[in-house]
Amino acid sequence: MRGGAGRRARCDPRRRDAGGVRASGALRRRVLIIVGVLLFIAISGLLARFLSTENTERDADLALVEAEAKGDVNGMLDRISGCRTSPSCVAGVRANAGNPRLVRKGTVKILQLTSPTAYALSGASGRTRLAWTVIGTLPVVQCVGVRRGGNVLTGMTITIESLSAPIPNEGDC
Repeated sequence: MRGGAGRRARCDPRRRDAGGVRASGALRRRVLIIVGVLLFIAISGLLARFLSTENTERDADLALVEAEAKGDVNGMLDRISGCRTSPSCVAGVRANAGNPRLVRKGTVKILQLTSPTAYALSGASGRTRLAWTVIGTLPVVQCVGVRRGGNVLTGMTITIESLSAPIPNEGDC
């Protein structure tokens, strides 16, 4: 009986060492785990890049409206792409910068931002509805022309193309 038990132990695939079935199965598992972790990290990075585009647009819109609230024509012209070369755009910026309803002292707060280009996977253009205020004053609603470029892999870009005069608070862009 002892001889038979010894033979079974030698033939048991669970008892094989390096180079055997058990060792290659463990190696395969480790490789799959490493590949899974790397894939998770890559997808997480792409997702973070994609979701940060919303903050980039919000920051660009906020910087434009802050310049507007200060009456800073040059600051507004710097933030609207190609505006300096368009007489109608420059006139619109000057009108907004001189509008007493828009020029305010204090910290600008964005109340609502509704962007038709939100969560676009590649380039898109549209007019963002932006409601903003300075605490203690009535809200203002304006339309901001926005163009998104790029894609999730190469990175997204935000370009502001226009800024409207104030629209009614319930108005759409």
